[in-house]
Amino acid sequence: MRFHRKALLFCVLLSAVGLPGCDDSKGPPQAGAPPVTVANPTARRITEWDDYTGRFQATEYVELRARVNGYLQSIDFTDGQIVKKGDLLFVIDPRPYQATADSASAAVATAQARLELANREQVRAASLAKTQYGSVETLDKAVQEQRAATGAVQAAQAELRRAQLDLEFTHITAPVTGRIGRHLVSIGNLISGGEANSTLLTTVLTLDPIYFYFDADQNSYLKYTRLNLTGQRRSSRDVPNPVRLALADEKDFPHQGHMDFVDNQIDFGTGTIRGRAIFDNADLVFTPGMFARIQLLGEPEHDALLLPDEAIGTDQARRFVYVLGDGNVATPREVKLGPIIDGLRVIRSGLTVSDKVVVNGLQRVRAGQPVTPQPPPGTVKQANAGEH
Repeated sequence: MRFHRKALLFCVLLSAVGLPGCDDSKGPPQAGAPPVTVANPTARRITEWDDYTGRFQATEYVELRARVNGYLQSIDFTDGQIVKKGDLLFVIDPRPYQATADSASAAVATAQARLELANREQVRAASLAKTQYGSVETLDKAVQEQRAATGAVQAAQAELRRAQLDLEFTHITAPVTGRIGRHLVSIGNLISGGEANSTLLTTVLTLDPIYFYFDADQNSYLKYTRLNLTGQRRSSRDVPNPVRLALADEKDFPHQGHMDFVDNQIDFGTGTIRGRAIFDNADLVFTPGMFARIQLLGEPEHDALLLPDEAIGTDQARRFVYVLGDGNVATPREVKLGPIIDGLRVIRSGLTVSDKVVVNGLQRVRAGQPVTPQPPPGTVKQANAGEH
């Protein structure tokens, strides 16, 4: 303790007379050029994919409504099951309609009997008119009776078909193959049918294949349009451009599909345009309403330069990298960016493959100041391994 007090007193005395030796205000000596990792941009042939989010929607959505009135007699499915086209789903009490159909069938038989009689009368009247034992008036009357009887048969047959249709409508079948919802009416309830407000019984959704809807901003729409005009990438309106999809619990994009539709206008409220892709769904993993990520072919295979995303600096809206010049002086250079592919950022413009770019240690770099360049980790080892 005494030693420290004597040392402190000694420093105070030196400071008082202006001698150097105990002034800590200058701090440590200035360090040299900071070390940073430097590498050339990676040149590679790539295919660009544009990312979007959206949700699945059934290719067909059917609301099952009654077409005739009556009491619900039976429900012939389990809520939520897969049904096939033509499967029986509901039965409305058919007995009143069966009686109407039987009555219509009898009316047809009566009309046909009258037609047969009218035909015989017409033949007899025609024969008598030829032998001058019958009059022309009698023949004309027989012809008119025959025509009336023919019309009566046709009307009765039409009434029979209508009655048979009503009877058929009492048995409600699946119009499409898909997953059915829950039944919305229980057995014994009176069903209203054949009107605008007919009773809704249930819904059926088709699941294989399945649609995927997503929205793209107008800048993306303009990009695709210009690529189509230059022949680099055809419009999804004209060709089924490929798409890849990832579900919420998937990192990669393992599901393959293709574009199926692009809307005819940009939405006035959101400034986006809606696109639709279609996917096979044999295992029924995709469900209508489910969110997912999708990648749409942005640009076909082309040469590109790539850098690690850590090499990109930001100055408000401007993106830049540090490029080494003479004397290893770091100079900022503005670049235009593309998407990330395999963990590397696509550089659309601003660099050449021979540029030396700071890829690590960006926070230690000052514009116009020299740095100490170092190769990326593993470069030397790889080189030595190649020599062996």
